[in-house]
Amino acid sequence: MADDAAAPDGELSKSTATEETSSATEPDSGGSETAEAAETETATDGDEDSADYDEEAADEDAAPPKPRMSHLRLATIAGLVLVVALAGLTGWLGFRTYQSHQADEQHKLFLQVGRQGALNLTTIDWQQADKDVQRILDSATGTFYDDFQKRSGPFVEVVKQAQSKSVGTIAEAGLEPNSITDSGAQVLVAVTVKTSNAGAPEQAPRAWRMRISVQKVDDGAKVSNVEFVP
Repeated sequence: MADDAAAPDGELSKSTATEETSSATEPDSGGSETAEAAETETATDGDEDSADYDEEAADEDAAPPKPRMSHLRLATIAGLVLVVALAGLTGWLGFRTYQSHQADEQHKLFLQVGRQGALNLTTIDWQQADKDVQRILDSATGTFYDDFQKRSGPFVEVVKQAQSKSVGTIAEAGLEPNSITDSGAQVLVAVTVKTSNAGAPEQAPRAWRMRISVQKVDDGAKVSNVEFVP
């Protein structure tokens, strides 16, 4: 105790300074360890945040799962497809029926014109020969019209001089199947003709067979050629 009290002021000051310096150094060491721990913690937190961000980004990039169609929606789609198919089939059948009907009507027209052409050629009365010949020309076309028009004048004169009268009756008529086209057909006609004139009032009926070519003209049809066949 006496020694301490007797110690010079300078030594006491030096010892005290050393203790203070030592005390000051220890907190610095603790602070360094705290800083290193904080840096380690920050680095760990950063790695965890980066991993979480990568997982979130991957989840966002992944395509969302497609929802499954309900049975009601599937049934609705199937019903619509069936309706469209039935509508198309109905339209097609209707069109085919229309085409068939049009073809039948056209064939009837060709047959009727052929029959009437045969009757016009075989039914001539000398008292109205001009009208009868004009009726033939009105139902003719093409080369037949041209040829008959050239011969119509002399023909009428012969009929009037002979006072000839002929009446035709259709026995049978039909279209030649291989001749039917969209523009015409050939009609085979069997006709019976009764003829009389001034010199022979009563004559036996004669049977003629004719092949009459019919050609479509505008909305109708006319005779384009006439052949007598055995």
